[in-house]
Amino acid sequence: MKILKYILGIIVILAIGFFLAGIIKPKVSYDCEITVEKPLAESWAVSQDEEKLADWLEGYQKTEAVSGTPGTVGAVSDIHFIQNGEEMVIRETITEIVPDESVAMKFTSDFMDMDYKLSMSATDDGKTKISSTTTAVGNGIISKSLMALMAGSVKGQEETNLANLKKTIEGNTKDYFPIEEEPIETEEGENEGKEGETEE
Repeated sequence: MKILKYILGIIVILAIGFFLAGIIKPKVSYDCEITVEKPLAESWAVSQDEEKLADWLEGYQKTEAVSGTPGTVGAVSDIHFIQNGEEMVIRETITEIVPDESVAMKFTSDFMDMDYKLSMSATDDGKTKISSTTTAVGNGIISKSLMALMAGSVKGQEETNLANLKKTIEGNTKDYFPIEEEPIETEEGENEGKEGETEE
């Protein structure tokens, strides 16, 4: 009986500690940063290319527009992921966007709400510094406690995503800024035009 009491006591203590974690630290905030050996304009273009999202966002499947114009402030989309063999849908709302500089989004799900901002800036040697700022909070007592205990792994996932983004940008071969050449008028064309004028 004493052993049973000890076990029950430990379970109660662990349960109290679990819920206290969510009360003491209801929000999880962290920053991550990488440097990419590609210019700012190309780095930005790759990060915003929906065709490349699966290359750097682990488990990404597809994006479904819900309302607004995609890629603009106020646009709402459902982002589909596969994690541990199960589909998860997160709703994304773009709250701020400055081309070639930053994009901020709010993500909502049954488990948590997250404010996320991705920022970019050019370095003096032609590279790009990319940083992210994240604040997440669980939607409920249990979710808050789980978020507090999972803080390290959640930040680790963002570090992995940015490392994958770095590889995707540096390995990019897609030309986002094709130069359109103006048609050059040949001498033959000019001569034909002159002959036509003479005939008239």
